[in-house]
Amino acid sequence: MGALDGEVVLITGGASGLGRAIVERFLDEGARVTVLDRTPERLASLVAGAGDRLEVAGGDVRSLADNRRAVEACVRRFGRLDCAVGNAGIWDYSVALDDLAEDQLDAAFDELFHVNVKGYLLLAKAALAELVRSSGSLVFTVSNAGFDPAGGGPLYTASKHAVVGLIRQLAYEFAPAVRVNGVAPGPIETDLRGPASLGLAEKSIASIRLSAVAGPAVPLGKVPATSDYTGGYVFLASRRDSRPATGGVVSLDTGIAVRGVGRVSGGSKLATKYAAPPAPADA
Repeated sequence: MGALDGEVVLITGGASGLGRAIVERFLDEGARVTVLDRTPERLASLVAGAGDRLEVAGGDVRSLADNRRAVEACVRRFGRLDCAVGNAGIWDYSVALDDLAEDQLDAAFDELFHVNVKGYLLLAKAALAELVRSSGSLVFTVSNAGFDPAGGGPLYTASKHAVVGLIRQLAYEFAPAVRVNGVAPGPIETDLRGPASLGLAEKSIASIRLSAVAGPAVPLGKVPATSDYTGGYVFLASRRDSRPATGGVVSLDTGIAVRGVGRVSGGSKLATKYAAPPAPADA
């Protein structure tokens, strides 16, 4: 018997990377799953061999209409919705504020926040009525960057801090009818892409050899596989295991928050780059 036997779950960004690992784990745990993703070929790959407990819906998480269509597809196929997992996101590849071109800043901010924050807000709006009917729950993917610096640049880090605030506010607004929680993964080898506004839409985090770069720097000494992170989502989606939990975030950060004093950031270079002109000599 799986922890999610008979539960009906909607997962955004579930056709690749961490999202796909969550889908596969939920299916293993007995859930019936609907996936909202904007990549048709990945959805087709997901469906192949998945059996009759999987439904897919193409769409963009930045669209309330697309989120509603996904909820409707889920309810039409499985009769209800017990849990909605907001997982779709993009990363800014740690581009520092000083390195962001002025003509890119507005578009990059809007894209990061529309996907990473508004996407979750719209999912909550679209799913709320069905989740109230089922006394269900929402689970959002956060990040260690939702709490600590250096998990991304200022745009990504700010967006994930915003997600933590969104979880707490929605937990307050929806209690006791719907529980709202989050999972904060640490470094992960996945297919996380960057914003098109920065020319990073086709770049995958897998291309930066994260295991070699981040593995030695975290207390646990390695970058976990995507599947290693899925247990936190199962726990929060499970009525049996997490009924008292709302407004919280399960931290799976590989120990980043307790690593103590690390390396100094590159900010010392700014003093040289923007050195003040010498003061004029006294007349």
